[in-house]
Amino acid sequence: MVEKKSIWSIITASSLGTVIEWYDFYIFGSLAPIIATQFFPKENPTAAFLATLAAFGVGFVIRPFGAIVFGRLGDLMGRKSTFLLTLVLMGISTFAIGLIPSYESIGILAPIIVFILRAIQGLALGGEYGGAAIYVAEHAPEGKKGYFTSFIQTTATFGLLLSLAVILLCKYLVPEGQFELWGWRLPFLISIILVIVSYFIRIKMDESPVFQQMKAAGKTVKNPLKDSFTKWKNLRLVLISLFGVVAGQGVIWYTGQFYAMNFSIKTLHIQEDQIQYMLIPVLLLATPFFILFAKLSDRIGRKKVMMTGVLCASLLYIPIYKQMTILADWRSWEQNPEDYHTQSFSKKIENKEGNTSGSVIVTNKTSYTNGCKRIEKMKLENSSKGKNAVETKQQIQLSSSKLFFLGFLIFIQLLFVCMVYGPIAAFLVELFPPEIRYTSLSLPYHIGNGIFGGLTPLIAEVLVLKFNDPLAGLWYPVSIGVITFIVGMLFITSPKNKVTIE
Repeated sequence: MVEKKSIWSIITASSLGTVIEWYDFYIFGSLAPIIATQFFPKENPTAAFLATLAAFGVGFVIRPFGAIVFGRLGDLMGRKSTFLLTLVLMGISTFAIGLIPSYESIGILAPIIVFILRAIQGLALGGEYGGAAIYVAEHAPEGKKGYFTSFIQTTATFGLLLSLAVILLCKYLVPEGQFELWGWRLPFLISIILVIVSYFIRIKMDESPVFQQMKAAGKTVKNPLKDSFTKWKNLRLVLISLFGVVAGQGVIWYTGQFYAMNFSIKTLHIQEDQIQYMLIPVLLLATPFFILFAKLSDRIGRKKVMMTGVLCASLLYIPIYKQMTILADWRSWEQNPEDYHTQSFSKKIENKEGNTSGSVIVTNKTSYTNGCKRIEKMKLENSSKGKNAVETKQQIQLSSSKLFFLGFLIFIQLLFVCMVYGPIAAFLVELFPPEIRYTSLSLPYHIGNGIFGGLTPLIAEVLVLKFNDPLAGLWYPVSIGVITFIVGMLFITSPKNKVTIE
């Protein structure tokens, strides 16, 4: 049994590196609207934004391949050396994104390089999480694995939080108007410092005691891929863990922590800075619940906690997002609920001089080009010659009370995230035997999070565009959540401190 002081140093070292890897991974998504203008043609903003989301998605799709590659290395070479390698790969690729010339400078090479570097990031993250979670779990005492591994679970949220904080700090420090031109590169470049610090902390760590014992006893397997995926007993565990827990956890994680932000900014057209500043305290308030729900799972079982979160999310997403939509344009929604998504309306507002002939025409159109609802205002330029009206696009700025309520709605979604994500590391570690644990655990985790979860923003945007309905994107996470709940309830049992598949 590892001493209490030692386990906390292990958690700190493992968590720090994983936070940095998540930070590296998510600054791309947080800066997606700016990246769309830098690395893709500007003639078609809709295509550029969707291409940016696709590049963001590449990092997720490639994660299962990283899980296979680094999972195998982790079962053969050890946990420590593997997640040292993933940290270095992630750091170099993130730093390189900050150095890519714009599309205007090098043309089609810019998006090609972006896609390649995102793929490397995905490979690295595919090996990182499994290594960190297993490393902590194999040091943790029995009966407390949920509690101790929950600190690894907080790293994804802290990584997102850190990315938002660094972006806002850079916006504050960079001269006005320059962040979109070159200041956006700073969060990518700064990451190399964090990676170097984390590397030197991790290199001092010892190997997992479980792996050391297996190696000393000659019980390490020669071909973990074969043992994991060609033997039905273990393959069945992989499939049920994927469709009975991890797929639902993945879509719930990305809906609550990422799609909620994109939905507020791109679909509801709320001011970007306002949303980002609001998310920081909301994320901070929600983070302790990862630990709370994981600790609860040590007492009552993983299944009860995780399935409750999946069910709540599946039932409540549409009502929650409907309220978010109402908050963004309360009066229009109340006055025209049946026409809100399909028709335009206009009204005349007298100018300051009370001259109706010089009135301002305000037209609110709910369209979904560029993957968002655009609130457009037409205003008349009151010049001496009386010019025609010109179109200007404006973002909504919510009042303090509405912003608080919006933050509360996102906080509720984060509670669902905490319920399904907090216990999942302990659940997966307990499910698979130690000799093939890294490989077997990593693949379903990264398919569930990388493909089912990571593609949530892109699939949701496509559904919104297709059906001209801001709530249409929610059918994807709701559907996956329902499937996960059914499979999980049928096939998974989770008594206290133990996980089994029926």
